[in-house]
Amino acid sequence: MSTGNEMLLEKLQANFNEVEPPLSHQEAFEEASRCLYCYDAPCITACPTGIEIPSFIKKIASDNLLGSARKIMEANPVGASCARVCPTEELCEGACVLNGSTQPIMIGKLQRYATDWAIHNEKVLFKSGKPNGKSVGVIGGGPAGLSAARELGLMGYGVTIYEAEEEAGGLDTYGIVSFRLPKRVSFWEVDQVKQVGVDIRTNTRVGRDVSLEELKENHDAVILSVGMSDVPMLGIEGEELNGVHDAIEFVKQTKSGQLSQAFAGKKGVVIGAGNTAIDGATCAVRLGAENMKILYRRSEKEMTAYDFEYEFAKQDGVEFRWLTAPKRLIGDEAGNVCAIECEKMELGEADADGRRRPMPIPDSTFTLEVDFVIKAIGQTRYTDLLEQFNIHHDGGVVTLNDDRFETSVNNVFSCGDVIFGKGQGEAMVVTASEQGKQTAYQVHEKLSGLQAESTA
Repeated sequence: MSTGNEMLLEKLQANFNEVEPPLSHQEAFEEASRCLYCYDAPCITACPTGIEIPSFIKKIASDNLLGSARKIMEANPVGASCARVCPTEELCEGACVLNGSTQPIMIGKLQRYATDWAIHNEKVLFKSGKPNGKSVGVIGGGPAGLSAARELGLMGYGVTIYEAEEEAGGLDTYGIVSFRLPKRVSFWEVDQVKQVGVDIRTNTRVGRDVSLEELKENHDAVILSVGMSDVPMLGIEGEELNGVHDAIEFVKQTKSGQLSQAFAGKKGVVIGAGNTAIDGATCAVRLGAENMKILYRRSEKEMTAYDFEYEFAKQDGVEFRWLTAPKRLIGDEAGNVCAIECEKMELGEADADGRRRPMPIPDSTFTLEVDFVIKAIGQTRYTDLLEQFNIHHDGGVVTLNDDRFETSVNNVFSCGDVIFGKGQGEAMVVTASEQGKQTAYQVHEKLSGLQAESTA
């Protein structure tokens, strides 16, 4: 017989089941049949990885799900994850020619339908290319690193991924909430990369367990795709109190099955308004928090979260407090956070990133009672690692030579979030995947002198 605690944990686990239902076979067939299969399809142009969308949809309509899944994954090595987390309304679906006359094709859901079929049927979509005698090391097994490794494996390179975490997959495995992206999806994508001969060494941190010099000795080229690190400090009084959480670690724990009953019936705030902030707030709701607020020092217009994430949070009952900044955290006698002191803000002139700078309004301080605080104000960079390897960077954003994804160190390339920022790149899973592919092509061109094309 289950105890009360076991029953509660089972209920919490159910709260983290995927919320968006899949298309049925009939729904997928009918939706695929609506597609016009445009010859010069704008949806392809709008997809950062250039998936041949009309082609994969037509294969669904003809019940060729293996061909459909392969068409998706050859263009996007993390296409199963992207089917769930891409802002499709801004990308492919936003470009659909049916906008305005009717509803755009549900490209994301059809992409999920095809890749889910491949996952369920344990399909292996690709095999390694003929060995060419050259070797590449990839630092980091997130979307960009996996994508680069998969392409290089198809071209016959011996590839080793060095991954610091227990499992590969990066953001898709640890950083996106389970109820939007279950781990099984990213694990399948990782397995597809292994199937082309890529060796993935987990629990291996470059700079600690293996040096860059060793990598350069053992490989003909190295790709740096380490992403970003933890949430930075708020820089306010009280951050050391119990009950103050890093949003990245908070979400990671829920994805690792570490579900705590400590949040049940509690009041919490999330500081920040990006996608990670939304994830932190909605995770807390699923852990039983009864009152969740997101505090953001700018207005709704400047929020960086995707629109669908924002709507999802509001449906979960998350309250948004715009133009509100934390001043200090207040603790009780036991050292637990019990309140947050805030001040109202107003927007002034635009700052370096083009957003209007928030300025405090005098005498606007107020206090909110809280039981926990989640910090989600961006992520720090692996600057120590970059400096250890003498790689040129601007505040942790790797400096690239031209458009070839090569760093200041010869035969060391870089892609993914580690090159995002300072007006360079975009922070999307699908963009990281495309960068990984393009980096692989640049590595191939540098090592072989031959221009690469997609080999899937």
